[in-house]
Amino acid sequence: MNNTPQLQHLSSDEIDLFELFGAIWKQKKLVIGCTLVMGLLGVGYAYLAPKVYQVSSVLRPAALNELDALNRSEVYKLPPADALAKVAEQLESYETRLGFFRANPVLFEAFQQPGRSLEQSFETFNNNAISLVMPDPKTADSHSIRLELQYPNAVDGAAILNGFVAYALARQQEQVGADFRGIVNNRLSEIKGKIEAARASYETDKASQIARLLEADKIKRAQLRDELSALRLQMETQRTSRLAELAEAISIAKAIGIKTPTTPSAMGAEALRGSSQVMRTEVTNQRIPMYFMGTEALEAERAALERRTNSDFTSPRIAEIGKELHMLEVNRKVEVLGSRENQDMFLYLYDVERLWAEETRLRSLNTDMSALKLVTVDRQAQEPLGPIKPKKLLIIVLSLLVGLMLGVVVALIRYFIRVRRQNGPFSV
Repeated sequence: MNNTPQLQHLSSDEIDLFELFGAIWKQKKLVIGCTLVMGLLGVGYAYLAPKVYQVSSVLRPAALNELDALNRSEVYKLPPADALAKVAEQLESYETRLGFFRANPVLFEAFQQPGRSLEQSFETFNNNAISLVMPDPKTADSHSIRLELQYPNAVDGAAILNGFVAYALARQQEQVGADFRGIVNNRLSEIKGKIEAARASYETDKASQIARLLEADKIKRAQLRDELSALRLQMETQRTSRLAELAEAISIAKAIGIKTPTTPSAMGAEALRGSSQVMRTEVTNQRIPMYFMGTEALEAERAALERRTNSDFTSPRIAEIGKELHMLEVNRKVEVLGSRENQDMFLYLYDVERLWAEETRLRSLNTDMSALKLVTVDRQAQEPLGPIKPKKLLIIVLSLLVGLMLGVVVALIRYFIRVRRQNGPFSV
């Protein structure tokens, strides 16, 4: 019988899941074998991989009373939240971490590799081992920071982390102390400058006051000397005038024959000398001419005036001028101003008491910040109970799943290859 070749197409492109499950089940030994192999590999890795441990330390803001003395100094304001932020910056500082790394080489022997410099070994530690976890502002625990350290076996991670926290806190205390001392010294320098300016102003004012006093005395002496010269000139002129008047009166008295003092009425009394019943009364408001003094008195006065060499005694004002000139020889105010020893006692007019009080207060401040508690160590690093890596159970479970998936994939591949060999695209 002749058979005619027929072109047989696959009746359908659909995949029979039951047939696939059956094919996988037929190859269950392969699937189980792959699963067991991968599981054994996972177990080996889980128990042979290097163990990684983790420790952490939590820092919280310090209590208000811890920073009260610093804030009440009116020099440096540091709220607890700002202090925590500064400590966080110090913990994250590259320089701080490198300084601690260099200061404690024994603690970091496990991080130092042959052929690498200290800085290169530190880079590995800084980038991979230590991390600072900042709080989320949206959460309730937003006022704390956490420092984490991951390290291999045979490393004292708790000592490293606790030591680093103490090192960073000490550095921040030194920084706060340096800032505090700098501000105090700057204010003291400013106050010193103001006090020196007040002293200079006082010295200038004192010198100006002394100059004004001396100038006033000089002017007063010149005025008194001028007045004294004028008075003496006046008295000399008066003496000359008096001598002229006396000379004239003497000539008149000689002419009328008056030698002794008399009056006009006395001269007319000679005509009535014989009448005893006459009473003579003289009332006049006119000045009697000098010649009635008589030549004897007038000549005696003229002789006295001619012999006079100094007429100062005749004027009381000259004596007063002499007294005033004598008092002006020494100005007691100038003497006292120039002899002041403690000049600072007289600076009260320049508001230096407030500056002295502020200077005393600033010098009495304690600038040693070694006992300052910037933050509260809420939790120190403790030795962990076990490693965080590798996670054995997770690795074993994942390796088993991978082995199972690998076995299934291999079984399916073998099934499809066998089917393709049995049923080509054309059947004859």
